[in-house]
Amino acid sequence: MLIRTSIALVALTVGNFAMAQMTPVGTWQSIDDKTKEAKAEIVITDTAGVLSGKMTKLLRKTADQNAKCTECSDDRKDKAMVGLEIIRGAKKAAEKEVWEDGKILDPENGKNYTLRLTPIESGKKLEVRGSIFGIGRTQTWVRVQ
Repeated sequence: MLIRTSIALVALTVGNFAMAQMTPVGTWQSIDDKTKEAKAEIVITDTAGVLSGKMTKLLRKTADQNAKCTECSDDRKDKAMVGLEIIRGAKKAAEKEVWEDGKILDPENGKNYTLRLTPIESGKKLEVRGSIFGIGRTQTWVRVQ
């Protein structure tokens, strides 16, 4: 009886951990589409069911840690890249492991895109889709352990 209870408890704990990871909330590395190298570290947080994400580190070897978002045209214009909010307003879709209806900023060109976030591979990776009028691209970010 004790062994069965212990096994059930371990299975429940492992199952809950896996479920908890099927969320965009956490720390991620964005990956450059061309070089496949890590570009930035982004921390995604949840406030009352609404996600936001900030760049906390620039990871390219040549990155200027004091760079500013000179291409931004909204309230983020000329703000420091480190600490810059690039994800705003994403919410979980009903009955799906997808977060959408938010916006993502590409600080390299200053454009905002419609956002969809989809955790994959048990939450180890995150598909980040930015689009305008249905045309866009998907990046795969990697969770920082």
